[in-house]
Amino acid sequence: MRRRPAVLVVRALGLGDFLTGVPAYRALRAAYPGHEIMLAAPAQFAPLAALTGAVDRVLAAEELQPVPWRGPPPAVAADLHGNGPASHDLVRAVGAPVTMMYASPADPGVDGPWWADDEHEVTRWCRLLGWWGIPADPGALRLSPPPMPPRVSAAVVVHPGAASGSRRWPAARFTEVACALTARGLPVVISGNAAERTLAGQVAQAAGLGRESVLAGRTGLAELAAVVAAATMVISNDTGVAHLAVAYGTPSVTLFGPVSPALWGPPPGSPRHLALWKGTGGRPGNAHGSQADPRLLRIEVGEVLEAAGRLI
Repeated sequence: MRRRPAVLVVRALGLGDFLTGVPAYRALRAAYPGHEIMLAAPAQFAPLAALTGAVDRVLAAEELQPVPWRGPPPAVAADLHGNGPASHDLVRAVGAPVTMMYASPADPGVDGPWWADDEHEVTRWCRLLGWWGIPADPGALRLSPPPMPPRVSAAVVVHPGAASGSRRWPAARFTEVACALTARGLPVVISGNAAERTLAGQVAQAAGLGRESVLAGRTGLAELAAVVAAATMVISNDTGVAHLAVAYGTPSVTLFGPVSPALWGPPPGSPRHLALWKGTGGRPGNAHGSQADPRLLRIEVGEVLEAAGRLI
């Protein structure tokens, strides 16, 4: 059987990156209805990609590694990863006649719009497609419901982890938050990935929660999505689960440190999603340090509980 023409989208990054790209995936789906939309991303995102209604297939790829493309070149290849040769060359290598990417001082000859540092991650990729005449709605962030029932419903999901130490609010403060919410009669679960299971267990134990409250390392992404979709609220650092809360309209409190919510936060003005930040300006700081960012440390437990109370 003859294969359909393809559109390749390269975004081989983390969960938050995947979710902030959803409006762009949908715009490409609408612009190329007869094409196969293929997303080059970590294989673990395949279950969530199916929930976007925009991606036909995930092509397993890792960050800044060659795209494992086979067969004729795609009709279109879009770089939703970066703004320089490190990602541009990977996209060029598949041989698509049309390549959508940003120009920048690192790659000024690109036929495309100029990269802007002070731009929200969702808006950035919508603007790239707009330059090519493809309208994209930055608000099109919602996912379809996961196909399985949640492990737990109507709980407050507390997520103390993050990819870097600079974005991790102290575990002891998350423990205080969990204790206060439990004292109000709210069920609390602690989420995280497999690498964060020890951290989640420490928070749960210190808060007097049972082992069954620790979901870290026990849920795949689709299962985590089901829990978040059915949750009362999500309280987390600036990490992927916060974007998952936005994708399901679940009320959330997100704690920001080295990176401003103006760049990676929830939709501005949303009453369901509150971003706490003690910084100024809109440019990111060092998001990859091993110690919590000073701006993150200035957020007090009382402020988080006050925000949570407003949402409850």
